[in-house]
Amino acid sequence: MPIYILLSRLTSEGRKTVNERPGRIKEVDRELEQTGVRVIEQYATLGRYDFVNIVEAPDNETIGKVSVKLCSRGTVDLVTLPAVSVESLVESLNLARAQKVPPVED
Repeated sequence: MPIYILLSRLTSEGRKTVNERPGRIKEVDRELEQTGVRVIEQYATLGRYDFVNIVEAPDNETIGKVSVKLCSRGTVDLVTLPAVSVESLVESLNLARAQKVPPVED
């Protein structure tokens, strides 16, 4: 199943919610599960983003729908990135290289 990285930044409303109800973070994880998105890992981070989530989703449409739904609440802003394993990337590059037709010499 495709992997996605969600970079999230809480809005002022989101910070207020998490401060008052820290367990809300895990509630959102359960909501994601109900839409077919599985949370693989979740990290709270310092800096530009408050959380980094690694998730699995069936397809781009599903993760897009979930991203819009979460952002529409006004508590979080997301950047959603499709991810490819390094192993898959190397395999794809090697396959493309092997299929490359050599130039015709005169």
